Amino acid sequence: MARSKKSAPVSRVVGIDHISIRVSDYEKSKAFYGGLFTFLGFEISDEYPSTIGWTNGRTRYWIAPAEGRKKHRIGDVGLHHYAFQLRSRRDVDALQGYLEGQGVRIVDPAGEYYEDYYAVFFLDPDGLKLEGMKYGELTAKRKRRPSPKKG
Repeated sequence: MARSKKSAPVSRVVGIDHISIRVSDYEKSKAFYGGLFTFLGFEISDEYPSTIGWTNGRTRYWIAPAEGRKKHRIGDVGLHHYAFQLRSRRDVDALQGYLEGQGVRIVDPAGEYYEDYYAVFFLDPDGLKLEGMKYGELTAKRKRRPSPKKG
């Protein structure tokens, strides 16, 4: 009796719609994210008295005031970091320049962290780790280069 091949399961998820985080100082975080998202090309999607969301048409990011513990520490249970996929390594460098100009704490400067994985890591006002990254740019450029002609 022949074994039938199992096909890969069909994913019902088509993307991540949004993330919503709680912040200790709503106005301070609103100013921080407002500037960051303007730089990244997002716009406000909705705003209510105690929550605001930004979008770039594909990704949405929301903040609201914390109701409980108001301290975040990397390594605790919960979100470790959130990464924004950027268009190019040049955009990663531009993001770092923007962050430096705003006095944002950069925990790992722009650089190669894995093969063809270029990123900058930084903290929001509550110490939530964020990342701007570009993966695969060098590999894509190598694939586009024509191979040398023989003879």
